[in-house]
Amino acid sequence: MQSDKRIFDDLSKFLNGVAGTVAGMGREAEAGFRERTREWVAGMDLVSREEFDAVKQMAATARAEAEELKARVAALEAAAGKAKTAAKPAAKPKAAPRK
Repeated sequence: MQSDKRIFDDLSKFLNGVAGTVAGMGREAEAGFRERTREWVAGMDLVSREEFDAVKQMAATARAEAEELKARVAALEAAAGKAKTAAKPAAKPKAAPRK
């Protein structure tokens, strides 16, 4: 009986060692995969989320400023058109054609 128990103890220790080794290999493989993926993505020249959000915000600000400037130009053109109309002298009567 005693020898049967010792065999099971040895087998249990062996299997625990194998399980630890397999788990370590899995962690190592995962770390290697993550590193290779990071290198691959870095080579693709992608932007980060923070950079994308910053550019998106700048574009929205630029669009708002462009709309504001369009409204100001339209108002100035309207004012300039009224000024030209008011500044035109009255039309002179045409002289009768000579015979």
